[in-house]
This record gives sequence, structure tokens and C-alpha cells, in this order.
Amino acid sequence: MTTTANPPPRQASDTPRAKTRPGDRIFTWSTRTAGVLILVVLAGVAAFLIVEALPAFQADASEIDGGEGFFSYVWPLVFGTLAAAIIALIVATPLALGIALFISHYAPRRMAQGLGYVVDLLAAIPSVVYGLWGIQWLAPRVQGAWVWLADNFGFIPIFAGPASATGRTMLTAGVVLAVMILPIITAISREVFLQTPTLHQEAALALGATRWEMIRMAVLPFGRPGIISGIMLGLGRALGETMAVAMVLSTGGFTWSMVTSGNNTIAAEIALDFPESSGLKTNTLIAAGLVLFAITLAVNMFARWIVSRRKEFSGAN
Repeated sequence: MTTTANPPPRQASDTPRAKTRPGDRIFTWSTRTAGVLILVVLAGVAAFLIVEALPAFQADASEIDGGEGFFSYVWPLVFGTLAAAIIALIVATPLALGIALFISHYAPRRMAQGLGYVVDLLAAIPSVVYGLWGIQWLAPRVQGAWVWLADNFGFIPIFAGPASATGRTMLTAGVVLAVMILPIITAISREVFLQTPTLHQEAALALGATRWEMIRMAVLPFGRPGIISGIMLGLGRALGETMAVAMVLSTGGFTWSMVTSGNNTIAAEIALDFPESSGLKTNTLIAAGLVLFAITLAVNMFARWIVSRRKEFSGAN
């Protein structure tokens, strides 16, 4: 009887290693350098904003516009920024999801491709064009609707009158922002819906579900994290928009009503006042930019956290 001895275990040094090519090393270091450079630039921007904003934080309250200190000056702008962004999300989200579902599950293939290109082209239109469209075409046509809201729902603070005679209100700015963030939410939602496993969809249809029931039971639950991340990215775009909002509003002050003139956003305030500012006024505007930087950074970090929870929605797969 013969016995076969077990082969000796292979040493780690015996494992063949793939030869690293110079191109791989160059690509690895270039991508690593680009990633580090992004962090350095972000840290540099944050440091610049903090250093330049310190005089506004330390200045006497009477030296800041309004005479009540920096935070009394900036909180109406924060309110206007958040109000415009929320209005934009309320208007854009249902439209974007409906367009994305139509492109991915209802439209014929040729129509879906063409419609997808048209929606994506909205992202290529400059902000100035949106601003001109808002003040020249949209504002005069929605002014009657704002008057109707003030007359019939004026008991609600956000619709309190008198309505603006020009139509250039926070609601108008929100509608303009909604059109601007529509391509972002639509594109991300469309890609997420197309990634829904075919097996899940066919299983729902085989059980007798209609197309809408299949979408409600299989597509929407699967795409929920991607939808949320697309909405948050659209919110980040709406928070930082400058020229379109500045052209539509071009006024300052504060009011709870969305149908009257008097509100503004941080980005629009900086765009309108920075060219003529000097001294402490410049530091005050930079401090307001620091507040907007913190808000936008928090929104984008939250969106990135949602995407990282489900890697299939990040585009890596």
C-alpha cells in the first residue's frame, strides 16, 4: 500500500505577482493626486471664507447692515434661500419622476431617447437665459395667479397680500429654479429606474399586476435611495443658484409672503452687492457666503451618504 504525501504548502513568496506596468503606476498616482487636490482646494476655500468672515463676526452690531448684527442680517437671506429651494423641489420633483418613469417604462425606444436628450439639454442652458425667461415671459403670466392666491388664501402667511404687481416674487424664482434642477433629478431617477432587475418586474407582471402596479411594487421601492439622492443633488443646485434668482428678484428685505416682493437669497445678495462693496461690507458678504457654503456642503454630504448606502446607484457598477 502506497501513500501519497500532501504537497508542501506554498509560501507567500511563491505566489505569482502581476507585473505592474508604468502606465498603471502613472494612472494610480494621478488619480490619487486628483483626489487629494480636491480635498486641498476644499480646505483652502473653507479657510479663506473663515479668515475673511471673521471681521464680520467680530464687528459691532451697529456696523452691519440693519444695525442688529450679522446673524440678524443673514437669517432673512437664509430663509429666502431655503424657501426658493423648497419651492423648486415641490414643483420639480413630481415632474421629474413622471418624466423619468415615462422615458424608462412607457415611451417607445426612439421617443425615449429623443426625450431624454431634450431633458438633458435643459442643463446646458445658461443661468442668464433662465433669468431673462423668468422676468420677461414667466413673471407677467403668473402675476394673475399670485393675485388670486392672495385674494383667496391670504389668511395663510405665505400667501398674504398684496401680491406683487410685477410677478417677480419668491414663487416665480422657485418656478425658475424648478426648471433648472429638473434635468438633474430626471437624469438620476431615469438611470435608477432602468437598473431595476428585470426579474423583479417580470415577476410582478406574472402575478397579474398592471404596469403601474409593477412600478409601484418593484421599481419605486428599488429606486428610492437613488431618487432621494437625485432630489438632494437638485437641492444643492437650487441653493447655490445666483444669476437667475438675482435677475428675477433683484430686491432685498424680508417677508413671510411668497407672492409679494421683498425676499432674496444669499447667492443673489452677494451677486447684487459685491461689485460695489468695500471694507466691512465685503467681509459681511463673504461671511454670508460661508453660511451658504456650510449649508450646501451639508446637503451634498447627506446626498453622498445616501448614495454610498447603495453602491449600485453610485454609477460604479
